[in-house]
Amino acid sequence: MRKDRLVTPSYCFILAANFLLFFGFYLLMPVLPFYLTETFGASGTTVGIALSCYTAAALSVRPFSGYLLDTFARKPLYLLAYFVFTAVFVGYLAAGTLTLFMVYRVVHGLSFGTVTVAGNTVVIDIMPSSRRGEGIGYYGLANNIAMAVGPMTGLFLYDHCSFDTIFACALVSCVLGFASATLVRTPVKAPVRREPVSLDRFILLKGIPAGVDLLLLSIPYGMTTTYVAMYARQVGIESGSGLFFTLMAAGMAVSRIFSGRQVDRGRVTSVIFRGMCLVCVCFFVLASCAEAAQWSPALAKGMFFGTALLLGAGFGTMFPAFNSLFVNLAPNSKRGTATSTYLTAWDLGIGIGLLLGGYVAQVGTLDRAYLLGACLTVVSTLYFRFVAAPHFERNKLR
Repeated sequence: MRKDRLVTPSYCFILAANFLLFFGFYLLMPVLPFYLTETFGASGTTVGIALSCYTAAALSVRPFSGYLLDTFARKPLYLLAYFVFTAVFVGYLAAGTLTLFMVYRVVHGLSFGTVTVAGNTVVIDIMPSSRRGEGIGYYGLANNIAMAVGPMTGLFLYDHCSFDTIFACALVSCVLGFASATLVRTPVKAPVRREPVSLDRFILLKGIPAGVDLLLLSIPYGMTTTYVAMYARQVGIESGSGLFFTLMAAGMAVSRIFSGRQVDRGRVTSVIFRGMCLVCVCFFVLASCAEAAQWSPALAKGMFFGTALLLGAGFGTMFPAFNSLFVNLAPNSKRGTATSTYLTAWDLGIGIGLLLGGYVAQVGTLDRAYLLGACLTVVSTLYFRFVAAPHFERNKLR
């Protein structure tokens, strides 16, 4: 049987736009804690607040962006949000105080919250539904490649260049991404009957159980992506911590290719559960690296980088499946709302992870933060097995 065509010029352009957007995002992520402490003398808690205000802003706008995407033409909203996201990098170059920097972070978070919901919704619009899991997997693969080269490039630039150079590189990346986004051709959106404003227009109520589960899972993920370079120093790895992101992205890339196809065969919940079990083990191993370093630095280093690869495989297995799970709970007219609910839960957990990581780093050590994250993944796995997965099977539309 002939497969529906997935790879089209528009699909390739949106993959490029997604990669360049997240390259600019990940380029800054591991560098910002150093920027805030070295430039403004910020404490660990202040760093956590400054970074989490970005996520809080993205979180606050996601439900409304989903509603707008379901009500109006999607591509213009996508381009507008992408343009604002790109323009804020110019503000970073001019920010001279911590307060002004945080204002720009809020604006950046608002635009990021909108552009990611819009991008995820547009890519679903331009792909055949029979290959949705696979298409989402490749779309997310662009994020993973950005995760592989973005943080590593950012840390390299941190060692050899000024912070202004790093911000300028992120700006150039997003300018090129915006140019790619303008070339995406989307199908004509049928007029939508204006329904009375209700909670279900902003949050997919049927997706709340899965959203709670995803939130618990994203807390340790937020700790990992932001503070892992600092944790590497605690473990005794003074250089080369950018390899962690590369290995994590490699694990995601490989697992996404195969998990998306499994999702298209109807194995959504089993794919997520297997990924969760792997992530549980990985966070316990990651938390024990600091203890292992006291006995054998070589062993701790092997555990640290080995965990990165397997952690990426676990999250890469789950991401396309979770995205499809939310979309499969909603009618086509609420596709934007489903996507925004999925990303809202993810952002909320990452924001909590940023705050917890910064607080724990100040009052204790980061290995304790990762141990807490490991416990949360256990709770998330059990909740999914006995609550979220049965709820999905009862309520899925396709």
